[in-house]
Amino acid sequence: MLDINPTQRFSSRVGNYARCRPSYPLEIIDILRHECGLTSDSVIADLASGTGIFTRLLLENGNPVYGVEPNQAMREAGELYLASYRNFNSVRGTAEDTTLPDASVDLVTVAQAAHWFDRERALKEFRRILKSGGYEQLLENFGTDYEEVKRRDNASMQFFGLIPHQTRILQNFQDFDYASLEGRLLSSSYTPQPGHPSHESMLVELRRIFEDHQRSGLVRMEYDTKLYFGQLVSGESSVGRTL
Repeated sequence: MLDINPTQRFSSRVGNYARCRPSYPLEIIDILRHECGLTSDSVIADLASGTGIFTRLLLENGNPVYGVEPNQAMREAGELYLASYRNFNSVRGTAEDTTLPDASVDLVTVAQAAHWFDRERALKEFRRILKSGGYEQLLENFGTDYEEVKRRDNASMQFFGLIPHQTRILQNFQDFDYASLEGRLLSSSYTPQPGHPSHESMLVELRRIFEDHQRSGLVRMEYDTKLYFGQLVSGESSVGRTL
């Protein structure tokens, strides 16, 4: 059963999320430069910025970034992780209500969270905060296998509807020892946490899988990073009405 409030879904998983989630392929920045007109001066709203993993790529490109995150624990972890970047601004807000001024950003980015948004309200908010000619860029989830993600697998692509957009698929991977593999598993929103009846048996099975597949004490997890991006035109709606 899904959480009633998805903005609180990762509150108990912040530590593992920050330690064990992978970063993103650097090629994303090149694609945004060539396809979306990204420059180091582009002002970006990174929505559902979480612990700041994707946000850091944008900051390292020199961009001023508003990290908009509704979950307090995730937001505070991001603030700590990105404390050395003076062009980072942490914002308490949601995709549907960013609290940012009208026409204040050049690009909207979302890493792994588009499927949680109220699509119509979020698109309306994106159009409000984007400058004229701005671009929206959405990053969909890694190729994980839990049933809810399977059901939502095309959520980011569907988010665009009839709005013209493009897709890129980039390869990525992580190498884990057992401790980091366990942390990666427990960072996922759909895994039973300590105290749940299935928690210990899940870890026993994870240990077995690790021992069967490890090489020199490491296993490799491979990902597909799906990148969706498109341009929003003021007043345009994929469902034929003004938002």
